[in-house]
Amino acid sequence: MRATSHKMRFAAALATVALVAAACGSDDDTSSDAGDDAVTTEAPSDDSTPAGDDDAGDDAGDDAAADGTCETAINDNHAVASLAELEDFSGMEFNVGSKDFIEQFVLGNLAIVGLEAAGATVTDSTNLGGTVVNRDAMLAGQVDMYFDYNGTGWTNFLAQDDPSFDGDQLTNDVCVQDLEENDVRWIGVSPFNNTYGFATASDSPAAGGDLQAMMEYVNENADATVCMETEYPNRPDGLVLLEEATGLTIPDGQSQILDTGVIYDETASGNCTFGEIFTTDGRIPALGLEVVEDPGVHVIYNVSLTMKDEVFQQAPEAFEALADTIFDGLDNAKMAELNQRVTDGEEAKAVATDYLTEKGVL
Repeated sequence: MRATSHKMRFAAALATVALVAAACGSDDDTSSDAGDDAVTTEAPSDDSTPAGDDDAGDDAGDDAAADGTCETAINDNHAVASLAELEDFSGMEFNVGSKDFIEQFVLGNLAIVGLEAAGATVTDSTNLGGTVVNRDAMLAGQVDMYFDYNGTGWTNFLAQDDPSFDGDQLTNDVCVQDLEENDVRWIGVSPFNNTYGFATASDSPAAGGDLQAMMEYVNENADATVCMETEYPNRPDGLVLLEEATGLTIPDGQSQILDTGVIYDETASGNCTFGEIFTTDGRIPALGLEVVEDPGVHVIYNVSLTMKDEVFQQAPEAFEALADTIFDGLDNAKMAELNQRVTDGEEAKAVATDYLTEKGVL
């Protein structure tokens, strides 16, 4: 019964937020103040579904497996020992976009460095804008590829309100449907999941549990505080899911609304017993925070390389190998580490180059 209610409440909350987003007319897809340099998760909003061609994907959809299985993301690992092996890219030209936050700068540059190592000429269009800008540019052929999130694909592009809470299943669902409806390929899938979460100071007496234990601790300790940024209590992928999954609410007077950038420092200092965070934010390792285990409460945001099928068909095996090589081993901790290096002032391309060099694929 709880799982059914969980999905129904998500659908109802999403509908409410979609109306608000449509009224606001905003295409902002981040969940923190722009000046925080925070790595942010994706916001479902009705106004970010791009206009599509009714005939788009008719031919490409024929390539989808008859049983509805994604052939380019949820399949064998095609990672290579050296990106130089991807000779199909030699002499090709590509334009790589990215969204306008740090994690996307890193991902975009991982693709750029990888393509260049394989002999392609690449135009750097990273930091292009938000979700709408990148998706529309890719559909229009103004950029060839960019990285996007399965949760965003499901809620924003496909206008669905009942996401799977299994990462592979969600990616598969998005991959199959987006190819059939919009002629868009989702290639590879990241181990990391950049979604909402909570953290504590590593030396906090509240550390070491999961989200159920967190909510129980808050209800049993009147001095425990939960710090959240403005949007989380009102989003369909935020507090409503936490309360539904645990069957508990945060007692009156034990929550604080703070700026995103402040929450990390206040949690590290112990002023916030629990702080709402984004799970691949570089400040987690930098401040020694301990992430509260999520048993499957928050909507999933794994990332895939996305492009039109006509681009993919230029070098299908090479694109699968490129994405799988980039994603191999790129878990939450490693992504947070790379993000923090850029936050600290390093160039995203240098960080990407170092990472691929350390992997031994350059």
